[in-house]
Amino acid sequence: MRKILFLASLFLMLAGSANAREFHVAKSGSDTNDGSAAAPFLTINRAAMVLRAGDTVTVHAGVYREWVRPRNSGADTYSRIVYRAAPGEEVWIKGSEEVKGWTREKKTDVWKVVLPNSFFGDFNPFAEPLRGDWLNVFKEAYSLGEVYLNGKSLFQMETLDEVRNPVEQRGTRKPEASLLQWYAEVTDTETSIWANFGGADPNKELVEVNARQAVFFPELPGVNFITVKGFHMSQAAVNWAPPTAFQPGLVGPHWSKGWIIEDNVISNSKCSGISLGKDRASGQNRWTIERELVGFNRELESIFQAYDQGWSKENIGSHIIRNNEIFDCEQTGICGHLGAVFSLIENNYIHDINAKRQYTGAEVGCIKLHAAIDVIIRNNYLVNGYNGLWLDWQAIGTRVSSNIFENNDHTDLWTEVTHGPCLVDNNIFLSPNTFLDWGQGVCFTHNIISGYITSHPVSDRYTPYHYPHSTKIVGVMSFPGGDDRFYNNIFTVAPDSELATKYDGLSMYDNRPPFYPGIYRDLNTRVIDKLPQSFIDLVNSGTAAAGSRQASYFRLAMHVGGNAYYNGTKHYAYEEDYTTSGSDPQVRIERRGDEVVLTMILDNAATGVKTHPVNTDMLGKTFYSNGYYENPDGSKLAIDKDFAGNARSLERPSVGPFENIRAGRNEFVIWRFK
Repeated sequence: MRKILFLASLFLMLAGSANAREFHVAKSGSDTNDGSAAAPFLTINRAAMVLRAGDTVTVHAGVYREWVRPRNSGADTYSRIVYRAAPGEEVWIKGSEEVKGWTREKKTDVWKVVLPNSFFGDFNPFAEPLRGDWLNVFKEAYSLGEVYLNGKSLFQMETLDEVRNPVEQRGTRKPEASLLQWYAEVTDTETSIWANFGGADPNKELVEVNARQAVFFPELPGVNFITVKGFHMSQAAVNWAPPTAFQPGLVGPHWSKGWIIEDNVISNSKCSGISLGKDRASGQNRWTIERELVGFNRELESIFQAYDQGWSKENIGSHIIRNNEIFDCEQTGICGHLGAVFSLIENNYIHDINAKRQYTGAEVGCIKLHAAIDVIIRNNYLVNGYNGLWLDWQAIGTRVSSNIFENNDHTDLWTEVTHGPCLVDNNIFLSPNTFLDWGQGVCFTHNIISGYITSHPVSDRYTPYHYPHSTKIVGVMSFPGGDDRFYNNIFTVAPDSELATKYDGLSMYDNRPPFYPGIYRDLNTRVIDKLPQSFIDLVNSGTAAAGSRQASYFRLAMHVGGNAYYNGTKHYAYEEDYTTSGSDPQVRIERRGDEVVLTMILDNAATGVKTHPVNTDMLGKTFYSNGYYENPDGSKLAIDKDFAGNARSLERPSVGPFENIRAGRNEFVIWRFK
């Protein structure tokens, strides 16, 4: 019977392939054409109306100013609907419109344009406020509007006087660019925009303004098995994407299953670049609208509501996000609550996220995921963000492997109120703050850790844990801390770790001072200050535990061994089989052409440490979630490959992410740009 069913499925797949069609879109086309290569459509949305499972639309060179709204689903992963840029051709899809007709004010660098509201159709971003749960807005006037000069967004200001007399904005990563500013006023009939272009003539340059809510995003959920490949997608009026509301993105599947988003360049989202997040049905900003229960309670409600509404592997997630460049998005490069489950995020270059710093909140990062159940995040380069990777709630079965984290201001990795198991292996952490541990059940193995590690028990929040490889909830529990594993890592101190962060204008929470390397102020304003050391003591004096030792009543056991500590970093109090060295390994990275190269100078502390082969059996189960560190299919895993994919010794593997290290100077190519 199984063989008969397999043959039937194969027949249907081949039959679907035989009936597959290819449509074409070109700037020379017309939407009255038939979409053939000889008579292409003019718009991508026209093709979206006729595409069926197995079909492909090839879009040819040019700029397409439209919000592409896929309507129909592929049948399965073998019979998808494919939207692709023509190979070798540059195809832009933009959520903006070009604006000419600017007039200059006398004796200033300020220009003005007046647009009829009909210019924007039924959605005027300049009249729509930026808003949502978990958002901190430091000025009241922010809208979803944006003004771009030659592809770069200007800074929105509260008053016209500020635009006429520009000053550098506090806290931004772009101080010089912050002098280019705009201000808008909207009436019932028209939108007036004033902008300071820094001496440029907007009528001779490319000036664009936000006009659409998204670039490639279905209007309705449940549009499955779509591939989006090879586009430049930019400039959309994307609203804030909290976990307790609909999560829009410049591009995304809108609560669907089986998307592939690959080989794209995604930039200039007002908030998030790619959203893998939830829909409206399981909650919509009730915290800020109703002002009753706090956001934590609303988020718990949304999880249970989503499960009742069909949140499962059969219906949601299983996406592949790979080989994309994502930058200049002001909330996240990739976000998602619930909708990213069972997905793969790999080989993405995500940089300069939340760089303007005009607003922030508890949802900011190169990647910010809630409920990353069985999500694999590997081989990504996350640089110049506020947070690199933030795994909030239910990071269960999550694996963070062979990523590069560099120059992230707040932290490289934050795990918040999660019970694990979460495996972090073969990564390179190069920012002054490596790991904020606000949960438990995380295993760090074979990493380079150049920054501080801070632990923060969370006793006043209870979050769900799940059956292995499932969205089904077992129970909820708080976070006494501990239950973490640290094996075979190299610890050192980032070169600038004793310098206060220079981007000190905004912090994550209202009325809180900026964060400094080595000094972390948690939500209860408790200061933990241990300079310089790799482990900020995980418990009060005498209550920590390692190996078979049991922690005190409010701490779970820690499991630590086989680590190499350099440059004054301190080992864990109960650790065995470690080595220390006072030398500086001088871990550095530099770009050489299209390659990023890591160099470090090691002594016998690295080559002589007694390490531990790391695998499912050795790591055991997490305490509360009762889960093994294993593959998403439930099979056992072993850390048998290094950062570059080289085989590791299964008896005494090398410490850190590279297997073939030696005493002396080591050099590794860790990234290649396209």
